[in-house]
Amino acid sequence: MSQMPQPPQLSACPTCDEPPQSGDRYCDQCGADLSAAAAAAEASADRPVPPQLSGAARATRPEPDPEDDYELAAPATGGQGQAADPRAAGALGTDGTAPPAGPAPETGASTHTGAAPGADGAAGTGAGSGTGTGTGADPRLPGGEPGPRCAACQEGTIGQDGFCEHCGHAQGRERDHVESELEGIAAATDRGLRHHRNEDAFSVSSAELPDGSPVVVAVVCDGVSSATRPDDASAAAAHAANEALMASLPLGAHPQQAMNEAIVAAAEAVNSLAVETDGPASHPEQQRHQNAPACTIVSAVVTSDILTVGWVGDSRAYWVPDDRTAPPARLTEDDSWAAQMVAAGLMSEAEAYADERAHAITGWLGADAYELEPHTASYKPDRPGVVVVCTDGLWNYAESAEEMARAVPPDARARPLNSAQVLVGHALGGGGHDNVTVAVVPFPAAPGRAGSA
Repeated sequence: MSQMPQPPQLSACPTCDEPPQSGDRYCDQCGADLSAAAAAAEASADRPVPPQLSGAARATRPEPDPEDDYELAAPATGGQGQAADPRAAGALGTDGTAPPAGPAPETGASTHTGAAPGADGAAGTGAGSGTGTGTGADPRLPGGEPGPRCAACQEGTIGQDGFCEHCGHAQGRERDHVESELEGIAAATDRGLRHHRNEDAFSVSSAELPDGSPVVVAVVCDGVSSATRPDDASAAAAHAANEALMASLPLGAHPQQAMNEAIVAAAEAVNSLAVETDGPASHPEQQRHQNAPACTIVSAVVTSDILTVGWVGDSRAYWVPDDRTAPPARLTEDDSWAAQMVAAGLMSEAEAYADERAHAITGWLGADAYELEPHTASYKPDRPGVVVVCTDGLWNYAESAEEMARAVPPDARARPLNSAQVLVGHALGGGGHDNVTVAVVPFPAAPGRAGSA
């Protein structure tokens, strides 16, 4: 039978030293022409042939189409049958958990904040996986200095404006995906699949009460997209509320009173952004017409025997017991148009939330809010479970308490970080139309060493 002419055999590719397979004409590793190299070796068998380092001998990457959007891949199926984060590959270890964040300073309390560094002093100390922020040394930079590569083309470096200098693709921000875990609490936030930035933020903390019993805190904030600087608003609110709670709870303040004061502190932090944005302080009536920075807030404080929630806006908290035969519950009531219609008896809940005005909020933190009305409530569950604290980027895909309970893994109390990851994946798998943030807080708070992460 006829056969294709076989090239002389080489023991290794002259360019990359990869051993070729029998009959290979091109190197599987670098794409070098093995036929030409073998012929040259045969023609000058008396002397060694130096490696071919010219550009023609290397595999080249096709030039990217400047109009290519580099759309995100569809979510892959992840743990517990839910969708995994399509951008978090490499952020987790082989066991599906985030890499350890290292010990926190021994300050008697531990705090992780899911916001960009420099946002109102908050530090994003969780396990982040923002795309396009690799830190490997770039051989094209002078001296091999570290520099991030483009997440889309893998060729160019990232300029100070956040765009690839080779293909022009906008890069992910450090805040696009952040995870944090402390003793007895975990949280995760993700940009989602449709938004260009993450306008959510969270803080999680653990400490000890005066009697030595544990207390854990979760604060989740959702920036109002129609306002200015919504990402800064949520970061400032989460940081300020957490600081207030960590200052008052270890001194013995009642959780409900501490929660109310923390929401007031968060509101003041957001209000101060309007002054920064607009220059000198203006009259409150003028600020209401300036589309000031704004966000919603929901927070949970869990001790060994009581859980307290506080909120303004439409971010929510849910109770999911370990015993799934027991009923779950929603612990908050939205400050929204739909909730007002239902409370007034004008529409059923199904009718109200089907209306295009359903998610118009009637309460928020910001200088243009007419008045601040923090909502707080305390509960004494009679069994163990978890509190799910989240933005509407999650509960839009698990609205009722029963739907949320079905989305929460059965081992949530033992593995809060995994559960937060699964819930983020649930929202991304449902479409990821909004930023997604969730904290999973086991109840009762487990005794642990404050200050350990």
